Amino acid sequence: MKHIALAAALLATPVAAEQVGEVGVDWVGNDIIIDAIADPKVEGVTCHIAYFDRSLIDRLSQGNWFEDPSNASIACRQTGPIKVGDIDMSEDGEQVFRESRSIILKSLRIKRIFDEANQTLIYLVHAQELTEGSAKMSISTVPLFGAVLAE
Repeated sequence: MKHIALAAALLATPVAAEQVGEVGVDWVGNDIIIDAIADPKVEGVTCHIAYFDRSLIDRLSQGNWFEDPSNASIACRQTGPIKVGDIDMSEDGEQVFRESRSIILKSLRIKRIFDEANQTLIYLVHAQELTEGSAKMSISTVPLFGAVLAE
């Protein structure tokens, strides 16, 4: 049964990020990108992430062609009536979003964790690297006062 659930999770359509902002930060073309990501299992919650997008000139001058920095910031808010679907309620939480930050080794991820005692959703954005972990992270919380929970 676990294998079926794992296969379904791997085949699931990934959540798409919609770019809603772009801020130029220097003359070489580096930008801060702001994306909106709707939680696919929690209706009425949208997360906005901001991350650094390196320009071609920066990649040439730094000598690191294939990856962007791990830094990211997140803010999640109620953007409509909240209706919580069938979410993972374990301490490990559930991946909501994943985007590659290098050719192979690094990805930017958003995990949702349910804090049952405080009736709050916690969203954690962090980089996951194959060879070495990163301490760069950011969290945001959404209280569930009056929200409809899946049964």
